[in-house]
Amino acid sequence: MIAVPDIVIRDADALDLRALSVALAHAANWNGNAPLSPGEAMLRPDLARYLSGWPWPDDLGVVASIDGRDVGAAWVRMLSSAAPGYGWVSDDIPELTLGVDPAERGKGIGRALLDALILRVRAVAPAVSLSVEDGNAAARALYESAGFVTVGRVGGSDTMLLEF
Repeated sequence: MIAVPDIVIRDADALDLRALSVALAHAANWNGNAPLSPGEAMLRPDLARYLSGWPWPDDLGVVASIDGRDVGAAWVRMLSSAAPGYGWVSDDIPELTLGVDPAERGKGIGRALLDALILRVRAVAPAVSLSVEDGNAAARALYESAGFVTVGRVGGSDTMLLEF
């Protein structure tokens, strides 16, 4: 039996840019094939759009910690058709990003982050979207269990949507 750690979820604020950029790097490198540092992630325009200028007025996010150490984060951002993200659906639907420290995966952290963020987003948006790459079965299973459905495809990824 694996002991489940005490996971503390808190709202993300302007001081959490580092925790979110670490989570962004973990999300982008979910399979471990191309190590990407948080700094490198923020230098890539396709990834930096998810955090550049954090927080924008409509940004919502949560950070997970165990024993005072940040181990993951999830957030949403309203992106536009002029600069869409990988899971962009429309200008009025925020896109979700979620990343967990690989050493801490499988402990319920992703589920805790997702559930906490969905509660916050549900109050302000009609839906939330995301992108999940082919082969990322664990993330896909998490999102499907929360009610996300595939609504599109871009390259080797599915765009998923959860309507409220």
